[in-house]
Amino acid sequence: MTLSVENFPAAVLPPHAEALRQEVKAFIAEHAGALPAHQRARSWSGFDVGFSRALAARGWVGLTVPVEYGGPGLDPYCRFVLVEELLAAGAPVAAHWIGDRQSAPLLLHYGTEEQRRTFLPGICKGELFFCIGMSEPNSGSDLASVRTRAEKTEGGWRLNGQKIWTTYAHKSHYMIALVRTSGTSEDRQNGLSQFLVDLSLPGVTVNPIALGTGDADFNEVFFEDVLLPADSLVGEEGNGWKQVNAELAFERSGPERIYSSLVLLDLWAQLLGPTPDPADAARLGKLVARLAPLREMSVSMTALLAAGKSPLTEAALFKDMGTEVEQQIPEEIADAVAARPDFVPDAELMRTLAYIMQASHVFSLRGGTREILRGMIARGLGLR
Repeated sequence: MTLSVENFPAAVLPPHAEALRQEVKAFIAEHAGALPAHQRARSWSGFDVGFSRALAARGWVGLTVPVEYGGPGLDPYCRFVLVEELLAAGAPVAAHWIGDRQSAPLLLHYGTEEQRRTFLPGICKGELFFCIGMSEPNSGSDLASVRTRAEKTEGGWRLNGQKIWTTYAHKSHYMIALVRTSGTSEDRQNGLSQFLVDLSLPGVTVNPIALGTGDADFNEVFFEDVLLPADSLVGEEGNGWKQVNAELAFERSGPERIYSSLVLLDLWAQLLGPTPDPADAARLGKLVARLAPLREMSVSMTALLAAGKSPLTEAALFKDMGTEVEQQIPEEIADAVAARPDFVPDAELMRTLAYIMQASHVFSLRGGTREILRGMIARGLGLR
């Protein structure tokens, strides 16, 4: 395999999807328009149950879920427009984010009919929130080294182990966890399975991890003899590796992988005004020039997902390139501010910049570290 423009076929958002854009803009202005930039900069880390449920009341959570399971049954193009507008505005979407982006599509594809009818309507109503149970201590993004184990019991499964860096586990109802059901961590991809874990069950302990930003959205989660029912298995036993990779294609291909710093960039551009300093204009132009083709890549992958494909290598490449630009934006703006010591910067710009500078190191860690992604790209190209 070689990566070329053929891996990212030219695609445009169809008129029916673009028609949704103005409705979404109006909704955001009504429900989140008063938030200051330094709060909006948190965007898909911003947890607001009220906002998510208001979005769900419009039918905009679980947008691609079929009508029979409680969703509106729209296509990935409509979801792209919705997500792009939410992220560009910095709307607080974290409460429903994982259920909408990953859990619902995973259950649609691999879940049983009972699981779909049990969980999908709750996701679409903004009543059930999900988190991801992948990373483990001392493993980084090496998912194949999973040690958390589920063993069969007479009535189901017994779960023991630990997950870490689990976003909003302390506010979620369920986790879809990747665990080992046979063999050892030396068996790598073999013997892995996915389970629905009710986080209110006895034996589950969730401890928030305080960050330097003052936030505590990450958690470590412990499982001690947690008894799971037999129907908590998602898909086939031992098929977890294939399933989780399909899930990660959804996680890594969306515009959230290039828009984490967009509220900051937008604010800075507004403050520069119509006649910016030439050096500032050059910096802004460079950043926009990098973002534009990445957006086209994301639209292209949306078209691939709409066609039923799973662009694993493409998504890894996009995520690696996207987070690099996300981290470049605050650095460039900080350099621009420092280059003009006689200029008093806007206070809100500095608050927003301070937050993004503190948080930006996480951009290349969450969803797969840069090193892991490049290993995936190398395998996809047949280089390892």
